[in-house]
Amino acid sequence: MTRRRFVADEVSANRAVLTGDHAAHLARVLRARVGQEFDITTPAAVRRGRITSITNDRVEFELAGELPATSLTNITLVLAIFKFDRMEWAIEKCTELGAASIIPVIAQRTVAHLAAAAVKRRERWQRLALQASEQSRRTTPPEISEPIKLKDAVALTASTRIVLSEAETITMLRDVPPSHDTLLAIGPEGGWTEAEQKQFHDSGWTAASLGPTILRAETAAIAALAIAVSALQ
Repeated sequence: MTRRRFVADEVSANRAVLTGDHAAHLARVLRARVGQEFDITTPAAVRRGRITSITNDRVEFELAGELPATSLTNITLVLAIFKFDRMEWAIEKCTELGAASIIPVIAQRTVAHLAAAAVKRRERWQRLALQASEQSRRTTPPEISEPIKLKDAVALTASTRIVLSEAETITMLRDVPPSHDTLLAIGPEGGWTEAEQKQFHDSGWTAASLGPTILRAETAAIAALAIAVSALQ
């Protein structure tokens, strides 16, 4: 049976600890007991961990040998901010698919109150990414950066930079070979404005399409990342 994987909150030599809500989930929901083994991700490696003590807010492990690390692609999702419930779903699923990092972007069509609340929302997004990483047995969760403005997103550098665009009718995403250093930009609800598309074009980004149908932002993010990851495997 596959062991559950957790990212350690504290590590010292051959000891690791889960604390707070992290520990409570293991103690109360999973009803773990002393002696049970789980995979524990530390900054250095993934190791097998045996529970040595457990309370509702602290679970301590004795660490054993290292386990093979999960191989992830270096694809960064540049994700325009949209309705938080749908964006959280996209963050969770894109974490499972292997996004290396996620950069929230304030676009012209990002609703003003969402843009204003995005900075405070980051902590929740990081927590969701951590939970999704443990569920999908990733070695580490994706980095979720502070929200940035579009002009700063357009200036980001990578070997391959792709922007999904509803206006693109020739180049399909599946025809653009990604690299292991790829930026993949997804627009907000309503898509990128013409001015934003021009900014991407003038900065050398490759515009690509997922096809003739109009997808919700979260669907586009998940579908695009799945296609890019598949092309690298």
